[in-house]
Amino acid sequence: MALFPGAVAFDEYGRPFIILRDQDRQKRLTGIDALKSHISAARQIAGILRTSLGPRGLDKLMVSPDGDVTVTNDGATILKLMDVEHQIGKLLVQLAQSQDDEIGDGTTGVVVLAGALLEQASNLLDKGIHPIRVADGFEMAAATALANLESISEAFPVNKDTREHLIKVAMTTLGSKVVVKCHRLMAEIAVDAVLSVADLEKRDVNFELIKVEGKVGGRMEDSMLVKGVVIDKTMSHPQMPKTLRDVKLAILTCPFEPPKPKTKHKLHVGSADEYRELRQYEHDKFLEMVHKVKDAGATLAICQWGFDDEANHLLLAEGLPAVRWVGGPEMELIAIATGGRIVPRFEELTPDKLGSCGLVRELSKFCYSSRYYST
Repeated sequence: MALFPGAVAFDEYGRPFIILRDQDRQKRLTGIDALKSHISAARQIAGILRTSLGPRGLDKLMVSPDGDVTVTNDGATILKLMDVEHQIGKLLVQLAQSQDDEIGDGTTGVVVLAGALLEQASNLLDKGIHPIRVADGFEMAAATALANLESISEAFPVNKDTREHLIKVAMTTLGSKVVVKCHRLMAEIAVDAVLSVADLEKRDVNFELIKVEGKVGGRMEDSMLVKGVVIDKTMSHPQMPKTLRDVKLAILTCPFEPPKPKTKHKLHVGSADEYRELRQYEHDKFLEMVHKVKDAGATLAICQWGFDDEANHLLLAEGLPAVRWVGGPEMELIAIATGGRIVPRFEELTPDKLGSCGLVRELSKFCYSSRYYST
């Protein structure tokens, strides 16, 4: 309690309150002194990031309270991991985060630029210029800079014919990243991925359709772009074919298992004959489900849920490859890529709800198996 900055007292109703010591000696910064304090905090944060700017910028080693170590020179990541308490510092963190969300690059540059502008603003404040006039001057300078950029800029068409120029632009943004040793490959992957999903007429890119999948092992040069959908699954049975062409996909959210009552129930089997009847019933139901999928014209079943060994054996016997335990987001991506419909019940499966796929193959890399869907 020796470090407690006050004393605890109670009012006439027994409610506690704290009396802080030495409040008469406390000072609050106001006016120019408060502005100088804010500018000093912003300049300190900008100074931390200044050394990480550019292709020869230094990496920062960040250690979290849990002991996790992060090495990066990305401005948004550094500010996010920093324990910033000053309110102006938090504004710079939000500035870098907004830059990262809107543009995706230049997070370090905007913070360093803001620190430099505030440094010049401090000199203007020393000359007696009012802060409002300084802010108005910054807005006028920004308008003049934008007008100058409009006058010297040239239109650059973005289409598949300008791929090489787009790759050069992408390489300049990767010059200060960890992937600099193979930034040509990374730039090609990035450009081809964006051009594959971009709506060039509306000048819009749905980044939800671009998925980055990481695997343990291998080298950075082993990175590749798959124009399709990648899921970390294998065929449900090891004897099913690993490569399929001109595939018709049935995208199912219903499990390959006999129907069950939705209420609580108990099943009493009193004899071997009853057990055989139950087993035959399940066998017939499994066959009925498999035949419904095959009769619709499907050559591959994508199932969100799992199925037991008997259903798996019947799928192999009937010549219907299947993939099980596929997650919901992957199911949606497969439906978008193949033009299929997600079917909740076997009775609703029709040929027009099947997806079309040119190639399905299972590729093992770095001791992991993944399903590659190429459309």
